[in-house]
Amino acid sequence: MKYLTFSFPSNPAEHRLGAMAGQAVVDLAQARTWAQGARGVPAEPLPGSLMELVFAGPAAWDYARRLIEALEGEDPIHLKGANRLPVGYTTDQVIIQSPFPRLVSLRDFYAFEAHVKNAYSIRGREVPEEWYQFPVFYYSNPNTIFNPDSLVPYPAYTQALDYELEIACIIGKAGLDIPPQKAEDHIFGYTILNDWSARDVQKLEMRVGLGPAKGKDFASSLGPWVVTPDELADRAAGRPGVYDLEMVARVNGVERSRGNLKDIHYSFGDMIARASAETYLLPGEVIGSGTVGSGCLLEITRGEGPWLQPGDQVELEVERLGVLSNRVALPSRQKPRAEGVQAA
Repeated sequence: MKYLTFSFPSNPAEHRLGAMAGQAVVDLAQARTWAQGARGVPAEPLPGSLMELVFAGPAAWDYARRLIEALEGEDPIHLKGANRLPVGYTTDQVIIQSPFPRLVSLRDFYAFEAHVKNAYSIRGREVPEEWYQFPVFYYSNPNTIFNPDSLVPYPAYTQALDYELEIACIIGKAGLDIPPQKAEDHIFGYTILNDWSARDVQKLEMRVGLGPAKGKDFASSLGPWVVTPDELADRAAGRPGVYDLEMVARVNGVERSRGNLKDIHYSFGDMIARASAETYLLPGEVIGSGTVGSGCLLEITRGEGPWLQPGDQVELEVERLGVLSNRVALPSRQKPRAEGVQAA
């Protein structure tokens, strides 16, 4: 399944629960009424949002799957549900929102060895031996989530804005002290994550020994949809939550980063085990992979820049997970921007 949150241009604030059926965006509420009348699928409770669907658990997930299966062989765009409203739409007829406009929590890990080595090399340091002992993470801001294709503001306090090419998983089943080999049982699905970063601010914060904070908490992008693990099973790479998926970043249409999820050092199983140690992980919590090797301007430019500028279009593409695109907006307060700002 590929779940998404969408709205209509006439009412962008009204978020609806959808799923992809081929190239069509299916309104699951309308599919429910159509399937009941045309296919005899019994009406069962259907949550109104993707986060509510995650909370509802496996019975609701199975029901949503049955609704999509009932459409097999049909063109949803030409079907009508309740009040003669369409069951499906083309992607250009709707606005694809972030799957989750607000999160329960967002833990972002530091799990790709290549990225870690590159980042420490820029500082003239070796990777600390502690990094190889356990996966580490920081908490990001669950309330500053930006939609696909939306403008992301350039914070007025930075001159070194960067993207980060990542994958995130969404917890679907609560658990405590989850062993790595059982972690996939707790994953609802996967999506693309852009962990936007103010590198100059991050650098200063990390010198203090606590952070990152303002270097990160102004924006994260998620989307365009959430892909359930069964859609990726043929790309499984032998470790829990690891798949052979190419990852690419482009700025203004030019490729800047390329990597693969299979090269990750700590699997999503490892990350979930660490996050759930002595702590309950709850449905709706999001766990980020950290940046893939070469997956940011910090690595590519060795901390020298040039960095992202207002007007730049950033596209993150991951096989099977789609394309997450955002444009950098003007800062809230204009000020001169210097080339070659040192940040690491």
